[in-house]
Amino acid sequence: MSKGRVCLAYSGGLDTSTILKWLILEGYTVVCFLANVGQEEDWAEVEKKALALGAERMVIEDLQREFVEEIVFRAIQCNAIYEDRYLLGTSLARPIIARAQVRVAEQYNCDILSHGCTGKGNDQVRFELAFKACNPKMKVIAPWRMPEFIERFQGRADLLKFAAENNIPVSSSPKAPWSMDDNLVHCSYEAGVLEDPDHSPPKELWTRTIDPTDAPDVPYNFTIHFEKGIPTKVVTPEGEVTDSVALFKLLNKIGHDNGVGRIDIVENRFIGLKSRGCYDTPGLTIARLAHLDLEGLVMDAKVRKLRDQFVTIEWSHCLYNGMYFSPEREFLENSLVYSQENVTGEVRMSVYKGAAYVLGRKSDASNLYSQEDASMDSLEGFSPMDTSGFIAIQAIRLEKYGLQKIKDGKPLTK
Repeated sequence: MSKGRVCLAYSGGLDTSTILKWLILEGYTVVCFLANVGQEEDWAEVEKKALALGAERMVIEDLQREFVEEIVFRAIQCNAIYEDRYLLGTSLARPIIARAQVRVAEQYNCDILSHGCTGKGNDQVRFELAFKACNPKMKVIAPWRMPEFIERFQGRADLLKFAAENNIPVSSSPKAPWSMDDNLVHCSYEAGVLEDPDHSPPKELWTRTIDPTDAPDVPYNFTIHFEKGIPTKVVTPEGEVTDSVALFKLLNKIGHDNGVGRIDIVENRFIGLKSRGCYDTPGLTIARLAHLDLEGLVMDAKVRKLRDQFVTIEWSHCLYNGMYFSPEREFLENSLVYSQENVTGEVRMSVYKGAAYVLGRKSDASNLYSQEDASMDSLEGFSPMDTSGFIAIQAIRLEKYGLQKIKDGKPLTK
């Protein structure tokens, strides 16, 4: 008799194949699930492997459009970023994958969810908090936090031994000395030799961007159109693209071909550890820069300040920390959507040898920018004499501050 029905997030790799077989040997019935969020996979081979190892069924869902339109575009509207560097490529995909896994579990009457996340990483938190929010009644099996599993599989050698004993196919190609995780937004590289923060990433590590020094010797120019902060069209010398997924893939290709979007950082994980990660994020790097620039033209200064200081930071932390399915994220998103009402226009861009540049921008959606008002050659619409009173009012408290410093024997001139 089965101990229960498990829906396992399955990639076809050594870790999740071991978990699949281990769960079956422990007496569970297993439904495997794999979300297509833009990663490179041999889908048919993954399904064949899961079924051969004893899974009841293998469910593969294409979630690329859901991913782009619900999460990636919102990240662009938000200018999402973590610790001033990381564009959240892995974090952005997790809510979509976790929600779909719960749906599949419900569809096939599973009462348990399982994953192969390490006990030292952020993903275990992201998946399990999403599981709890989407279906609080579901139980979770996290093998890499279970003493009996960890004691049996203490390293890759133990995994390979188990694979040989249970006819689990193992790739014959040498394992890269780092781990990789990819989706439509980026590819991340960590662990192995990269755990030394002073070890330079080898040239062959990067898969989503070519080396900037190998990029073309001429700039590549194109235009991104936005409506309410969302990219709606990309125009290149070869034509234009408007479909959401195709548009984002085109930005990825532009970034790839010109070496745009690489970062190498040490970040603070939610669980309290620091970790070193290298990230390839070509398309989102370009889209975020263009969006930021358009906001400078059309967005109210005070609204932008509040959005930047609160919404951008907190929305990014919600995604990084696995709090996507939370009331605070919904609250933030309502504010975010309002802030984007006039972020409509187009931005002319150029990419060249690892860098992206803005060439120009225009919009009919806002009257905040006036070329005549801003011109140094015109007095129409704005009188420089009015600034005298503005400066006098702003200086009142600063004058008092300076006088107090003099009185205290600490003049600001010293």
